[in-house]
Amino acid sequence: MTGSVIWHWVLRIWVIEAWVVAILWLWRSIGAAYGLPKVTDLLGEEFEDAPATGPSLTVVVPALNEEATVGECLERLLAQEYDPLRIVAVNDRSTDGTGTVMDALAAKYPERLRVVHIVELPDGWLGKTHAMATAAALEPKSEYLLFTDADVLFRKDALRRTMKFVIESDADHMVTLPTMILKRWDEAALIGFFEVCSLWAARPWKVADPEAKRDAVGVGAFNLLRRSAYEQVGGYEALRMEIIEDLGIARRVRRAGLRQRVAFGRDLVSVHWAAGAMGVVDVLTKNMFSAFGFRMFVLLGACGWLVGFCVLPAAGIAASYWLLGLLLPGLLTIAAMTTVYLAMGKYSGISAWNVLLTPFAAVLLMYTLLRSMVTTLRQGGVIWRETFYPLKEQRRHLGPLW
Repeated sequence: MTGSVIWHWVLRIWVIEAWVVAILWLWRSIGAAYGLPKVTDLLGEEFEDAPATGPSLTVVVPALNEEATVGECLERLLAQEYDPLRIVAVNDRSTDGTGTVMDALAAKYPERLRVVHIVELPDGWLGKTHAMATAAALEPKSEYLLFTDADVLFRKDALRRTMKFVIESDADHMVTLPTMILKRWDEAALIGFFEVCSLWAARPWKVADPEAKRDAVGVGAFNLLRRSAYEQVGGYEALRMEIIEDLGIARRVRRAGLRQRVAFGRDLVSVHWAAGAMGVVDVLTKNMFSAFGFRMFVLLGACGWLVGFCVLPAAGIAASYWLLGLLLPGLLTIAAMTTVYLAMGKYSGISAWNVLLTPFAAVLLMYTLLRSMVTTLRQGGVIWRETFYPLKEQRRHLGPLW
């Protein structure tokens, strides 16, 4: 077979692939355009008069060397317009001033804030899951538990609005989706792309559907569980070595047939993930390989998806000068992506113009995935919150994701 014949077939396959990708993106964009508006928005008028009292709620805030952020996080929680509220801050083996900041606030608000200092990590535990399990056990009478992170900021009415929805929907597990604080264009490009891609993994508008078993949502910034549901799925004791513990417990909730709910609420819960795109890459490098169950071929398959669904459409438009058949499916794909960006942007605040940076963001995300895999394999494990966990032990304790 001559080179020209081979090239002819390569181009023909590329055109077919381009149309398949375009059709699938159109299908996903229609789902997002019709589905996302059905997701509850906690900023709606019906939540303006949410009561300031309700079932008892304990907020668990684990922190390791987060002196710079934990103070504002706790102050925002202490200012919440909701009672009865109890906050348990866990100083998880910090070597900076995290514990000092916590103790100072606890001295000012002893009725609302309790501090726990952990000095040693037991065998068979990740630091974060151990900290959260320890805190949850200290408040056995609390009807609801909210697990969050030490760099998350809560608007003063966040819990009041959320709890109204939790009670009305009889939720066992509730996620108020956080708003990302963006300080640079490259952060917006990568995080916006990451949010759009997440709709392929889980559809927020299907979370309340008990038949949609695979559409589970768990977010470390805001994972709220009914105490009975937390105990029914085994709590964090059942996820002792789970790095993606937020999604792990969400999966357990789905498997148990419990009621899961998700809601938007722009700026009710907010977090600055990292400084710049490379800062985001550094954060994700630590845990992305674990998100794929430490399976190399699954991760490589995800990289292939990124190439086919996010890079080749733009390349096809560029190559349409030589092969006109690539132009229309490429334009349809970009139009579908833009629709998804617009649908998500209403709640995230990320501009749809970032669709133009999709190839850049896709390549950067591929680099992150490969970097996470290579780093984990090279060092023989994961360094998570300044503790090393051998890969063999991580694989042995894979959670419900796998």
